[in-house]
Amino acid sequence: MRSSNARSNLLVPEVREVMDIRQASDYLGISPDTLYKYASEGFVPAFKLGNRWRFKRSRLDEWMDRQSDMQAAEFNPEMKKPVKPAM
Repeated sequence: MRSSNARSNLLVPEVREVMDIRQASDYLGISPDTLYKYASEGFVPAFKLGNRWRFKRSRLDEWMDRQSDMQAAEFNPEMKKPVKPAM
């Protein structure tokens, strides 16, 4: 008899630290073709291992955080103003 923990692992795909283009595109929720284009243009953090693109999950997470911070600043002009120290 399988434990419930073993069953739940079958339902959730394993997210590895280093992913190929298919795994990374699934992780980001975009098509592999779009991710390939972004990697080739240097828009997303990626590296080549042999002739194949690889993506580190931690670097993609950091990149997504930066992207969301930039978009938040675009929607909220107050975020762009420098913070003045209190006197």
